[in-house]
Amino acid sequence: MQHWKEGGHDQLCKLIKKAGGAEQYNANEKYSEAVSVAAEACAEDTKGQTCYICTQALHWKTKEGLVRMCSCRGTAGFAHVSCLAEEAKILVAEALERNLGNKALERNFCRWYKCSLCEQKYHGDVKCALGWACWKTYVGRLESDRLLSSAMRLLGNGLFAAEHYEDAAFVQETDFSIARRLGAPERDVLAMQSNLASTYQRLGRLEDVLRMRRDVYSGWLKLNGKGSVDTLREACNYAFSLTDLKRFEEAKALMRKTMPVARRVLGDSHETTLRMRASYAQSLYMNDRAPLDDLREAVTTFEETERIARRVLGGARPLTLAIEANAREARDRLAAREGGRDVSSVCDGVAAMTPGDA
Repeated sequence: MQHWKEGGHDQLCKLIKKAGGAEQYNANEKYSEAVSVAAEACAEDTKGQTCYICTQALHWKTKEGLVRMCSCRGTAGFAHVSCLAEEAKILVAEALERNLGNKALERNFCRWYKCSLCEQKYHGDVKCALGWACWKTYVGRLESDRLLSSAMRLLGNGLFAAEHYEDAAFVQETDFSIARRLGAPERDVLAMQSNLASTYQRLGRLEDVLRMRRDVYSGWLKLNGKGSVDTLREACNYAFSLTDLKRFEEAKALMRKTMPVARRVLGDSHETTLRMRASYAQSLYMNDRAPLDDLREAVTTFEETERIARRVLGGARPLTLAIEANAREARDRLAAREGGRDVSSVCDGVAAMTPGDA
């Protein structure tokens, strides 16, 4: 009673009630924090620019700054997180109200995580802020509502992108548990397992990751066949896990089998194809007993992949930066071997390469 009257608890409860409950209040608070972090992270890049949605530099209501973190270049792609969120919210509501079907709903929902201009996914702190924006929008829905699960998955991926791995694991484990209890479609369960495996990888649970990656890859192979983007993405993720555990020959064999399929089905410029080529090059250069020809092939592969990634995704994209870092390490290892020096001190680059989220 004393805390209620004198400790401010009564005032906090009023705010929580006004927000719609504890879960909604927490989502609103976390969203505001994430928007501030994202705007600060983008401050240097957004100087002198305006939002392409509302045309203002500062948001008229929230006074938040601008963000970008997609693959737009020049003066394109600058926006407020609030404007991006409102646009996505309206598009999803339109698909539901007009009963446009699942394909239209999925297409409109992608505005929560993909830029409408460059059609590339947001990354880093902006992805995290949009994850919280999506979660606070749909948090009040029933567990069985598809939008709630999609929002939870987006939040988990956003927390992962911002390197909040413990929080990401909690959200993803909760989402996975609910999905299994409700008997969600197999494709949704496989996607959740894949995202959770990515988080476990960053938490160092490598044996668990390998088992999950193998199961998810097999699941997509049975469900969609070897030529689907989901199967190819998980083949790449499985290869990363094999390389993590220094099972280089297995990773190399898997990529040699699946890369030609990806290049034929998706093309050389697709992000999954780029990841697969990078994974293959890692399996070549990270083996301390690799022959010189493998090291040379790794360097050539990284350099070709880096050029395509810079052209398609831009130089600031995490995947582009990771490929660039791995290319430097591969060149260092090759130079050391050709010069007769020990390469065991060269740091590994697997951690820099982020598996693709589902």
